Amino acid sequence: MAWLRAAVSAALFLFGSVQAALAQDITLTSRDGKVEIEGTLLGFDGEFYRVETKYGELTVDGSGVFCEGPACPSLVDFVAELAFSGSASMAEVLVPALIEGFALRNRLRTKRETLDETHFVYELFQPNRTRPLAAITFRVTTTDEGFADLLANEADVVMALREIRPSEQKRAREAGMGDMTKSNRSRVLALDAMVPVVAPNNPVQRISTPELAQVFAGEITNWADLGGPDAPISLHLPAFGSGLAQAVEDRLLKPTKKPLSPTIRRHKRGSDLARAISTDPFGMGIASFADTGTARALTLTGSCGFSLSATRRTIKTEDYPLNSPMFLYLPERRLPKIAREFLAYTRSPAAQVVIRRAGFVDQTPELIHINAQGDRFANAIAAAGEEVPLEEIQRVVEILSPLARLTTSFRFEAGSSRPDAQSRANIQQLAQALEAGRYDAHQLMFVGFSDGDGNAAGNAKIAQKRAESVRDAVLKAAETANLDRIEISVQAFGEALPMACDDSDWGRQVNRRVEVWVR
Repeated sequence: MAWLRAAVSAALFLFGSVQAALAQDITLTSRDGKVEIEGTLLGFDGEFYRVETKYGELTVDGSGVFCEGPACPSLVDFVAELAFSGSASMAEVLVPALIEGFALRNRLRTKRETLDETHFVYELFQPNRTRPLAAITFRVTTTDEGFADLLANEADVVMALREIRPSEQKRAREAGMGDMTKSNRSRVLALDAMVPVVAPNNPVQRISTPELAQVFAGEITNWADLGGPDAPISLHLPAFGSGLAQAVEDRLLKPTKKPLSPTIRRHKRGSDLARAISTDPFGMGIASFADTGTARALTLTGSCGFSLSATRRTIKTEDYPLNSPMFLYLPERRLPKIAREFLAYTRSPAAQVVIRRAGFVDQTPELIHINAQGDRFANAIAAAGEEVPLEEIQRVVEILSPLARLTTSFRFEAGSSRPDAQSRANIQQLAQALEAGRYDAHQLMFVGFSDGDGNAAGNAKIAQKRAESVRDAVLKAAETANLDRIEISVQAFGEALPMACDDSDWGRQVNRRVEVWVR
């Protein structure tokens, strides 16, 4: 793993780090001497060697072979290693917070050492031991660089603020890393959102999503066009290659088929962007929800008068239209035991508390009682008409009033019946909760909704099919659940309860959803 691994080894030279001799040849010989494998050591997890040979990459059980060569690891003083690369906001705050939480839970000591401006290492120690149990290295960079490091075998885990792109997925598969879109290779670590921000004293309070796209495409250039002062709009975004900046292009600009304005000012860190916006009275930026600083977020609105602000709840339910989940991507390879334990911990209830305390949006399901959803019903009444009569809204209230909405919602990729990335994670999460018996003796209702494009009867049928498909996906994933203890049903209300205006692709996508209601 080139110079990074060498730097880590220098920091751990007293501990006989495996990686000091990486990129050197080794020979693995079976205990009876009949089989020899020669190649370059790519990794050792304490149990298995990963070797690049003339036959391709091989994984060999260490208990059945002898190792010879300068790269052979010490089996007595083995230090498990794991390398993260990618998103700066995840590397600087979120993942280190989880490492500290994991160490505390397992009674391990931590030591953090900075190697240079973009690299640091966490060492984990058992009590009363001077040798580390594990060394976890970080490269603080961008999502693009994280995937590049993974493909170059210089990282084990990618921290990403966007989904893996088809070209990256293809190269990973060709490199023997498996299908990186599978649930065990791609996981949502925490939730985030793209939030338009302005200076605290800026008089503009809200903006529609189409207007936001026009602003960042350079088509709206003056605040007067948004109800503000007669002054030019200065634009701010994260650095090129960062996951959030690419998510802006993919989620905000791509649906409009417009390129980004060439006048945008770029910032290496999200905190730098927030500070710049706070001191620029005529600036507008798009920041991470967890990194808005003292800048003020704009509310997203539409021509129909519905408004949506970025909050923990609207991000968790995906009601906010510009969600941006935070991903971990892992190749199809065996990791050290302590690394596997850490990754399992990141999905635990204890880890969700750490994520929330670190300022990010966790994935712990919450209940929203119907009396806390007045805005939704007010919007539904305001939007009622010929195709959605008041009687249909009364039916919604009658059926849902005894239940509470779970924040675990399901939405779909644009122009597709496939659940989006956050929803695929939600399927696994809800399935695990069913297997754990969390909803035993409860009623779970999968409720489908649609946008208002098309006739109401057809939309109701589409909503019913979506709700049934999500239910089936959850039940298929919940292999060990005792479903006899849970009452599961499906309901659909079509376009009767819109979350956003149907005047844009973003609004329609928010309205096409399946909710889970619990009693």
